[in-house]
Amino acid sequence: MTDSRAAALAILRILVGRDDADFHDGQFEAIETLVDARRRALVVQRTGWGKSAVYFVATLLLRQRGAGPTILVSPLLALMRDQVAAASRAGVRAVAINSANAHEWVEVEDKLRSDEVDVLLVSPERLNNPAFRDEQLPTLVARAGLLVVDEAHCISDWGHDFRPDYRRLRDLIAKLPTGVPVLATTATANSRVVADVAEQLGSSDGSPDSAVVTIRGPLARTSLRLGVLRLVDSKARLAWVLSHLAELPGSGIIYALTVSSAEDVARLLREAGHEVHAYTGRTDPAEREQLEQRLKSNDVKALVATSALGMGFDKPDLGFVLHLGAPSSPVAYYQQVGRAGRATENADVLLLPGAEDEAIWHYFATSSMPVEEKALAVIEALGATALSTAAIEARVDLRRTPLELLLKVLDVDGAVRRVRGGWVSTGEPWTYDAERYERIASARAAEQQSMLDYETTTGCRMEFLQRALDDETAAPCGRCDRCAGAWFPVEVQTDAVTAAGASLDRVGVPIEPRAQWPSAMDRLGVTVRGNIALSERTEPGRALARLTDLGWGGSLRHVFAPSSPDSPASPAVIAACVRVLADWQWQERPVAVVAMPSRRRPLLIASVAEGLASAGKLPFLGTLEWAGGGPIGDAGGNSAYRLAGVWERFSAAGIELPSGPVLLVDDLADSRWTLTVAARALRRAGAGTVLPFVLALRA
Repeated sequence: MTDSRAAALAILRILVGRDDADFHDGQFEAIETLVDARRRALVVQRTGWGKSAVYFVATLLLRQRGAGPTILVSPLLALMRDQVAAASRAGVRAVAINSANAHEWVEVEDKLRSDEVDVLLVSPERLNNPAFRDEQLPTLVARAGLLVVDEAHCISDWGHDFRPDYRRLRDLIAKLPTGVPVLATTATANSRVVADVAEQLGSSDGSPDSAVVTIRGPLARTSLRLGVLRLVDSKARLAWVLSHLAELPGSGIIYALTVSSAEDVARLLREAGHEVHAYTGRTDPAEREQLEQRLKSNDVKALVATSALGMGFDKPDLGFVLHLGAPSSPVAYYQQVGRAGRATENADVLLLPGAEDEAIWHYFATSSMPVEEKALAVIEALGATALSTAAIEARVDLRRTPLELLLKVLDVDGAVRRVRGGWVSTGEPWTYDAERYERIASARAAEQQSMLDYETTTGCRMEFLQRALDDETAAPCGRCDRCAGAWFPVEVQTDAVTAAGASLDRVGVPIEPRAQWPSAMDRLGVTVRGNIALSERTEPGRALARLTDLGWGGSLRHVFAPSSPDSPASPAVIAACVRVLADWQWQERPVAVVAMPSRRRPLLIASVAEGLASAGKLPFLGTLEWAGGGPIGDAGGNSAYRLAGVWERFSAAGIELPSGPVLLVDDLADSRWTLTVAARALRRAGAGTVLPFVLALRA
C-alpha cells in the first residue's frame, strides 16, 4: 500500500466510523488524481457511492501537505447542511456562506483569515455577489488547495437544471493557480453532459496532464424497486396515496410538480391522519431545516416536496419515493429517486403520472429561456450607473423572476455586470446565441419524450434509466414491475376516493390586496409612489382556485385555454363560486355586484357576476366602462408596466353605487393591478369598500 493510500484509508475509516472500511472502485483513483497528480477529475457515480468521501479525504490529505482550503460549490441549502455535518464527522472543518446564514458571515471570514477552515461551501450564485466576488474570492482563489464542483451536471446546457451561474465556473477555474486540482462530481450525466462538463473543466494549455480524468461507474441502484401506475385522474391518484401510504416502508418523499399541488396533497394527507408536511420553494428556510431533520429522524411519514428537496439530501434509510406527476426527464427522475435506498437493501419507487404533466413541463421549459427582444431591451436600459432590479422593471416589461434570470445570463455572457447597488452595462457587444438555445430546447423536448417512453416501456425500468444516462453496463434489474410484475396494489378504498374527491372540490383562495405602488412609476407616466392610500385599496379578496391546483385548477385551465371560446360559466362553476362566498368571512356583507369589462371573456365574467348576484339576492349594477380606450399592453407583464397599462383605464361613472361593500367580479388575477386600479375607480366614485372576486389565480 502506498503512503497516500494508507493515509487516505485512515481518513476514510474515521469518516465512515468503521475500522474495516475500504474504498469503492474508483474512489482512491479519484483521490490519487487530485492529491498526487494535482489534475482535474470528473466523477460520475450513482447516488450513495461516496463522492463526498473523495473530496473530504482529498481535502485532508492536501491540507496535511500544506495546501489551502477547499472551495466547494454546492447548489442547495439542504445539500450544504448535510455536507457540513458529514465533514465534521471526518474531522473536516467545513463552513458555509449562503443566504440562510448571513448572521454567521463575519465569523466565517475570521476563520478563513486565521486558516481555521478546511472546506468553504458556497452556492454558484454567491460567486457573483459583488462584495464576495471582489473582496473575498480573489484571496480564496489564490490560497485554494482544491476546487470542487458538486452536482456538476448543472454546468452543462444539457443538464436538467438551467442555472446560469454554473456557467460562471469556467472563468473561476481559469483563475486558479497552476497545480490546483479540480474535482467535479455528479450522479446524473449522460455522455453529452460528461463531454460538456469535461470541456468546462479542461485546461487550455494542451498538455497531456491537462486532460480531465473521467471516472465513471455503473448507475444501477440494486436497492430500488421501480414501478409506474397510471390512474385515470388526480382524484384516483390521491385516493391511491390515501389508501396505501401507511403500507409503504419507513418514511419517504412524495414529489409534486408545483408548489400548490404539494401543499394540497400535504393538507389532504394530514387531514386523513398522516404525519406529512409540504416542503417547497415557499417554505421558510428555518422550517425547511426542521422538516429535513424530522424526516431523517423518522418523525414524519413523508415530506410532500417539489424539486426544492432533491440533490444531495442525505437520508440513507429513506424507504420510498412517490411521484404525483412525472419530472420532465429521466435525468431529473433518476436524481430524485436516488434519494431512496442508499443504505438499505430495499426501497420502493413508484411513479403516478398525470395528464397535466406535459403542460407543466412546457411552462417551466419556456419560462427559463431568454428572449432576444427582452435581452436587448435590458442591455439598452443599462449604462455605467448602477440600476436596481426594481428600476430596470420600470424600463423593461419583464417580471422579477425572469428578469433576474436574464440578468444572470447576460452577466455570464459578459454583456452586463452585477455591482454594488445593482447592474451596469459592460459595453461589450452581445449576440443572441439562437443556435445554443435551439439546441437546449431540442434536448429538453427529447428528454421529455424519453420520460414518456419510460412510463410506457415494456422493458426493465432501471435498464431504461441507465441507458438514458448512457451507462454501458445497463442490464435488467429483475426487480421492477416490468421484470418481476407489479409489486404495488392497484385498488383504492372507497372512503379514500370520497376524501380525495372532497379535497379536490375544496374552493376558495385568498387574494391579498396590493398595499404599495411599484418603484419609479413616474418613468411610465404614472405619478404615484409609496403606500396605496387605505381609502383607495381593495379589501382582501377571493378566487375560486389557482390554475395550478389539482382540483378546480384542472377545470379552470380548460376554461382559460387559448383555444377555448368565450362562453357563460357552467352551472357547476357558478355553484362552486357561490360556495366560496358562503365560506368568506368578510367583515361586512356586500350590498351589490359589479363586473369588470373584458375584451376576451365578457360572457364568462358577466355570467359569474349575474350568478352571484342572483344567489345572494344582490343587485347587479352592471359592468365598469373603459376609460381612455381601455387597458394597453398585454397581461402578464411586470408590476410597473401592468399598472401603467391599466392606470385610469376604468370608469364607474355610469354606475349608481350604494353605500356599502361592492363585490367586484373578474375572470383571472395575475399581477392584481387590474383589480387594484378598478377598485380605486369604484371607491373614488363612492363605493364604501371593494371585495374582489375572480375565478382563477394564475399561480
